[in-house]
Amino acid sequence: MINLNEVIETNMMIEKENLDVRTITLGISLLDCMAENVDTLCRKIYDKIAYTAKDLVRTGNEIERDYAIKVVNKRISVTPIGIVGASSCRSPEDYVQVAQTLDRVAGEVGVNFIGGFSALPVKGMSEAERLLIMSIPEALRSTGRVCSSVALGSTKIGINMDAVALMGSIIRRSAELTADQDSIACSKLVVFCNAPDDNPFMAGAFHGVTETDAVINVGVSGPGVIKYAVESVKDGDFGVLAETIKRTAFKITRLGQLVAQEASRRMGIPFGIVDLSLAPTPAIGDSISDIIEAMGIESTGAPGTTAALALLNDQVKKGGIMASSYVGGLSGAFIPVSEDQGMINAVNRGSLSIEKLEAMTCICSVGLDMIAIPGSTPASTISGIIADEMAIGMVNQKTTAVRVIPVIGKDVGDTAHFGGLLGYAPIMPVSRFSSERFIGRGGRIPAPVHSFRN
Repeated sequence: MINLNEVIETNMMIEKENLDVRTITLGISLLDCMAENVDTLCRKIYDKIAYTAKDLVRTGNEIERDYAIKVVNKRISVTPIGIVGASSCRSPEDYVQVAQTLDRVAGEVGVNFIGGFSALPVKGMSEAERLLIMSIPEALRSTGRVCSSVALGSTKIGINMDAVALMGSIIRRSAELTADQDSIACSKLVVFCNAPDDNPFMAGAFHGVTETDAVINVGVSGPGVIKYAVESVKDGDFGVLAETIKRTAFKITRLGQLVAQEASRRMGIPFGIVDLSLAPTPAIGDSISDIIEAMGIESTGAPGTTAALALLNDQVKKGGIMASSYVGGLSGAFIPVSEDQGMINAVNRGSLSIEKLEAMTCICSVGLDMIAIPGSTPASTISGIIADEMAIGMVNQKTTAVRVIPVIGKDVGDTAHFGGLLGYAPIMPVSRFSSERFIGRGGRIPAPVHSFRN
């Protein structure tokens, strides 16, 4: 039972500590939309999404009004289009047409993003997946709401280095096509190792083939709440600090489960998971970096930062799984640069580098996220950054990702501006030494020995 004190405490979290439901994401299977020609495919995709998601935004708004809980985003994820389009898409242009259909129907139902313009070449790349990947730059240039992801490896399979090499070029091309907008297309493109099927957060959301026809997933976030809790035990030891974070994460997750179940009931669509990731925003006080510094680190990136993040991530997960039997997605701490004012400040102070961020990804839930790098960065260097991050995920049996933005025409010392939730970011330096020969080897990095558990 929820008592009066918990109600008062939750109200305080919402009103003063930036607690919100970051997204209600409706996952929709498009497997029954497969067709022999692309025009029929697009029509069936449009009709299915328009019908299934017609009440999504209204439901989110009603829950926000009825419960006084801010529901920031309403979004859609779909079956990876590399699978759905395999029967009818014969060229990159065909896949671009599908992307534009997704963009149009997303606008019609009122969501801000739709994810699932995705391919899964984890072990090998089919011709359909290759065509989709080749279409990504133009698809992202010509749409505003479509998000794309590509899965490049897993602990069980290894890393598809041919796909890693290709994605370096695709990211560069996406940047070039939107150079007049600080290469913003790359902010909607992410590559994964161990990609989850039920992630409600963009840009990596897609509706996995193991999922039911439609499902409600919710992402709840409260960096400001955690920061306030950490500050309340300023002089406590690590045991006290851990227990405080865990208890707070429990309360945050209960709120997410309430919203998820209510959205499921009102829409008549099954509830899937609650993703309890701590997802920052550019707003002051809504920062993962601020939590780390509240623990006692002078500036994020200083020695001790990775340990602080490990404690935070683990206790958030422990609190979450006690609050809900259906925690999924990524569920942990996001550490983007552009979407976190504290991270931006740390970069500008010189305490946080891309190498330190990579070390932090060994224990956080995502990876190198929303990092702006010089526009002159070679495709092979981008692929090298991706390969390193995929290796961290593969060896550590965890999800890792890369969303880097080579900002065409800008260099270290400049700033990229993306606007809205995406914020802005200082251009971070990358190594000037080449990995071209390594990336050029091709083939597949085998799975680690500890993956063989059958």
